[in-house]
Amino acid sequence: MQIRWKDFVEAIRGGKTDFTSGSVRRAIFLLSVPMILEMSMESLFAVVDAYFVGQVSVDALATLGLTESVMFLVYSLAIGLSMAVTAMVARRIGEKNPTGAAEVAGQSIYLALGLSLLVAVPGYIFAEDILRLMGGDQQMIDSGLGYTQIMLGGNATAMMLFLLNAVFRGAGNATLAMYSLWLANAINIVLDPCLILGLGPFPELGVAGAAVATNIGRGTGVIFQLIILLGGRSLIPMARDSFRFHFDVMKKLFLVSLGGMGQYLVNSASWIFLVRIIAQFGSAAVAGYTIAIRVIIFTILPSWGIASASATLVGQNLGAGKPDRAEKSVWLAAFYNMVFLVGVGLVFAVGAEFFIRIFNEEPEVVKIGKQSLQVLCASYVFFAYGMVVIQSFNGAGDTRTPLLISLMCLWVIQIPMAYTLAVFWNWGPLGVFISIALCEAIMTGVAIYLFRLGRWKTIKV
Repeated sequence: MQIRWKDFVEAIRGGKTDFTSGSVRRAIFLLSVPMILEMSMESLFAVVDAYFVGQVSVDALATLGLTESVMFLVYSLAIGLSMAVTAMVARRIGEKNPTGAAEVAGQSIYLALGLSLLVAVPGYIFAEDILRLMGGDQQMIDSGLGYTQIMLGGNATAMMLFLLNAVFRGAGNATLAMYSLWLANAINIVLDPCLILGLGPFPELGVAGAAVATNIGRGTGVIFQLIILLGGRSLIPMARDSFRFHFDVMKKLFLVSLGGMGQYLVNSASWIFLVRIIAQFGSAAVAGYTIAIRVIIFTILPSWGIASASATLVGQNLGAGKPDRAEKSVWLAAFYNMVFLVGVGLVFAVGAEFFIRIFNEEPEVVKIGKQSLQVLCASYVFFAYGMVVIQSFNGAGDTRTPLLISLMCLWVIQIPMAYTLAVFWNWGPLGVFISIALCEAIMTGVAIYLFRLGRWKTIKV
């Protein structure tokens, strides 16, 4: 099917579309475009954030890297819950049960607020200990403690932003999710240099200014989301009854989310161990790695847009009793994702040094960052398929399978391999980068094998 200009306009404007019938290619396009644009704005913020923090000092940039590694634990909870929300909302929409979808959304808000409180209090109180545990020296802690306290203490804005966008995506309202993240990150990008560098009437807060800007932007995005949901402008009719406690819905949501949370907790904990290994080689190594990851996120997040589109299509089509259409959606989305990421990987492989120097000119930082970018981009062809297939498991409500894959590949293989190559074999940070690339290939192979077995088609949520 040929994609026309009016399809692009429809994807941007949004509307009521039945994704369980008609062209699969068109369905992927209509969902992917707003999700890609949504994630592109998120990735742009990640790059802008790293750029302005990099103007403060190498220690500030290293603090950003260490704190973000810890924040991955918060994102694990948020994304894990979001997976369950997307799967259950999409299934209810596929079943033509919007009231049931609204009940899922209401219960998920209670879970999100409770989890964010459990992180905020100890995170703020023990922020200094967390940075020290991550390998930060006293100078780094002194310069970046405020950033860590604000990010962990204000994690509710991130939790709610993830969650409510998952509601929109599951319903097929990808355009509304895009608008909310655009708003949040546009505010972030404007406030970032103002609060970090003290432009105009704004105070110069240094790296802590990045955290303040982030929470203000995300908080504004959450307010926008709630106005849309409660104002009846989405496909989910949220009303007072939606916020009544429904034990069965809450229990199911919690059980499904456990697998998703487990996946990202495993991934995040693995990431923390890798950063801890790299931290042994100094602030320049952490800073170089942080820059490379921010550059990679610039392309990975749009790819997550395609993967999220496949998850929504899987959930809705399973709800409509069309498992073959769900599977076709996955393979098409994975192919499109592979084409995109391979092209980007080639650009980064050739221009790695140029991209790293945009953020920092120190020779050691550039060396490590270039090395990281080139090695990690070599795994893009595998990662492209793996991320779509794994997200499709989640879209079906089968969060357990990806959890087991992550446990085996990251904890049993990746961490021991990274430590052996980097420390025992004295390869330094390069050993960590190689272990990440190799494990991405292994994870993709395992995920595709299990996906072909088809158990995910029988999961009930």
